[in-house]
Amino acid sequence: MASSNNDHDQVKGAGLFQRLRGKIVKFGLMLKKLGQDDPRRIVHSLKVALALTLISMLFYFEPLYDGFGIAAMWAILTVVVVFEFTVGATIGRGLNRIMSTVVAAALGIGAHRLATLSGNQGEPILIGLFVFVEAGIVTFFRFIPQMKARYDYGLLIFNLTFCLISVSGYRDEEVIRLGFERVSTIIIGSCTAVTVCVFIRPVWIGAELHNQIATNMEKLANFLEEFGDEYFTVSENGQIRGKSSSLQGYKSVLASKGSEDTMANLARWEPGHGRFKFHHPWKQYLKVGTLTRQCAFKIEALNNYLTSETQTPQEVKSIIQGPSVVISSECGKALKQLATSMRKMTKSSSNDPHIANSKDAAEELKAVIRSSLCKLPAADSLHIIQEGAVASLLFEIIRCTEKIADAVHKLASQAHFNDVKPTVTPNQENSVNDGPHHVIAIE
Repeated sequence: MASSNNDHDQVKGAGLFQRLRGKIVKFGLMLKKLGQDDPRRIVHSLKVALALTLISMLFYFEPLYDGFGIAAMWAILTVVVVFEFTVGATIGRGLNRIMSTVVAAALGIGAHRLATLSGNQGEPILIGLFVFVEAGIVTFFRFIPQMKARYDYGLLIFNLTFCLISVSGYRDEEVIRLGFERVSTIIIGSCTAVTVCVFIRPVWIGAELHNQIATNMEKLANFLEEFGDEYFTVSENGQIRGKSSSLQGYKSVLASKGSEDTMANLARWEPGHGRFKFHHPWKQYLKVGTLTRQCAFKIEALNNYLTSETQTPQEVKSIIQGPSVVISSECGKALKQLATSMRKMTKSSSNDPHIANSKDAAEELKAVIRSSLCKLPAADSLHIIQEGAVASLLFEIIRCTEKIADAVHKLASQAHFNDVKPTVTPNQENSVNDGPHHVIAIE
């Protein structure tokens, strides 16, 4: 009996060990995937470790520690809270922390000095009044959208620093020394974090925004280029074919507003780098992003007809198939050309022929609807309405594509994108070579 219990315990222990081993292996594979998906995460981790190691020297060297004392902990804390993945976020947090600490420390020392003039009985009352007024005003400022977007962290630190300086001065007479040490160590910590972030494999948030806008347009283009074949082609059993992954890519564009606004706000903190100057038109990126999302919502409505359980018979769809496929394909090609010109930061009008072709197909589709679709029997009224809605959405997508093109051209002008050098096609070259040749000698 005892032997069977021991065997049971051994089996149970072995099972527990296997489960624990499986979880460890799964966790290790997850870490490996995180690093493989974006190697910059590994670099960022090493950069934070380097910054913390450098700032720890304030404790290791006696001259530095004698100068700052225990206040050196504020430098280490500053590196931890300031160092972000991108340069814009790190600089924004660093400047917010420095500016708010300097101003709040000065006001806190001033409030302490004014409070001491009222005597021992009036000093705590005045300090409490100053803290109440300051905290109420600064907290209310955090509700202002413009302030919250760029200075929310600074206002938070302002509240913290003012209270610490003014209140601690009631018990510590060396309030000026306290404020100076705190400001000095925070400046050192912020500068260390910003320096490491900028000069060692920097990740520019402005470039991230630039690429995301272009990627979003490519996702819409992929859907439109495949929509015609998916919608107007049926399988053997009469059902719509399965949706490919490219037809679902547009969904991420619908929820891109928050990330784009955040990236644009952080990009304004970044210094000029490469083709992105200090006064780069980040607001125009937001306009392009807004128009892209509007087009994505039109595509979402179009996708509902693609996945609807109530499908129009193929003989009714075939009436509008030709021009509809052209519209969808040409709009997709136009958006893809716009995305390419954005990635290369070049001024290009290669999308204009595709928009012109989509407009011509739209006129053809209108004529088809008037001549054929409206003459179907009344029994097909539901299918007529559905196909009319699809055509209407395609017309809306043409207008959205045209607006996106105008916004991208304006962005290219404001950001001073490179002009594309004209190329000569073989046909043009042959036409130029035809005819007599004239030789002009120049001395």
